[in-house]
Amino acid sequence: MRVEPTPPAQLNAEQQPRYADMKAIIEKNFNGFKAIREDGALIGPWAPWLKWPQYGGPIWDLVKALTMSPALPRELRELAILVTGAKFHAAYQIYAHVVGAERWGLADDKIATILAGQRPPDLTRDESVVYDLVAALLGGGVLPELTYRQVKDKFGETATAELIYLVGLYCLVAVTLNGFDVPLPT
Repeated sequence: MRVEPTPPAQLNAEQQPRYADMKAIIEKNFNGFKAIREDGALIGPWAPWLKWPQYGGPIWDLVKALTMSPALPRELRELAILVTGAKFHAAYQIYAHVVGAERWGLADDKIATILAGQRPPDLTRDESVVYDLVAALLGGGVLPELTYRQVKDKFGETATAELIYLVGLYCLVAVTLNGFDVPLPT
């Protein structure tokens, strides 16, 4: 790990309110995986975001915006996050969102296939259109009109925008995790 998580007692005045906000939302919304050490330090992507709040603060604001009132069903959000994490081989992201995917009912065989970098053959129609949009964005270039339209027709314009921003956010999360060599919790 290139950034040592900071225990709460060592946070400066700028970091303290951000830490309190992050901790409260993590405890309320991100259950089932380890995100806070025994000494209270945040791990995962939160450690570097907290160390440099001028960068991490705006990222955290986007996390909150996309988490607090999602338009897409949770299981489809988790599918999108897993496809993104698998593309980047972001271990902590995969670890955390396998938990979420299982909680929201995504089948283990589908999860395993996604983590192997493949498209599961038995996706539902909803899962298929989400997977296809995520895969197209991760492939680079302009999102094909047909792919965009299929998601928009199925879920609406707001949920389509949420999905596009979600992929962008989790690309940034994956790069943060990989760039700072964030390990799995012990």
